[in-house]
Amino acid sequence: MTTHRIPPRSGTAFRLAAGETLTVIDPQGVQVADLLAYNADDVREVISSGRTLDYAETIRLTTGHRLYSNRSRVMLEIVEDSVGCHDFLLTPCSYATFDHFYPDEPRHRGCFGNLAAALEPYGIGEDAIPVAFNCFMNVPVDAATGKLSVLPPISKAGDRIVFRADMDLIIGLTACSALASNGGSFKPIDYRIDPPK
Repeated sequence: MTTHRIPPRSGTAFRLAAGETLTVIDPQGVQVADLLAYNADDVREVISSGRTLDYAETIRLTTGHRLYSNRSRVMLEIVEDSVGCHDFLLTPCSYATFDHFYPDEPRHRGCFGNLAAALEPYGIGEDAIPVAFNCFMNVPVDAATGKLSVLPPISKAGDRIVFRADMDLIIGLTACSALASNGGSFKPIDYRIDPPK
């Protein structure tokens, strides 16, 4: 099947049918990809960090875990994961993120703006963008204080995470634009859609 490339600091959106698998690949290593999912038949149903973490009883999501919607239905299942380190706590970076964390860097619309632009043709507006599943993002939580840190991803060139769709979906996917999230440089993200097995 064809592998598609998302250029650095950009995003895309596409349909993923029930039973198909989506492989998200870090082709060069140390690069985050923000992922969103919406029910293709009713985009008010959207991926939910809160529901997913509640039902999984862990923030360390990997092979075998399911990603739930705001209606407590399974949207995606992680069927393969060569990294085992992802984030489902932090929101997509945006102009406001850059103002807050990178005031001396040029402003960028970030993953939030890239997702909004990519999802607009599907009738999905900015206010419908929730916390994304941040593939390969490394966000340790201090056990004593609860403080969050953003460290470089541990993903290496060619690492991947594979999701199987449990319903017909609209997917938003980015190559993240935040410096700290990506070890200080911006790289592409690849993805591939495979038919049901």
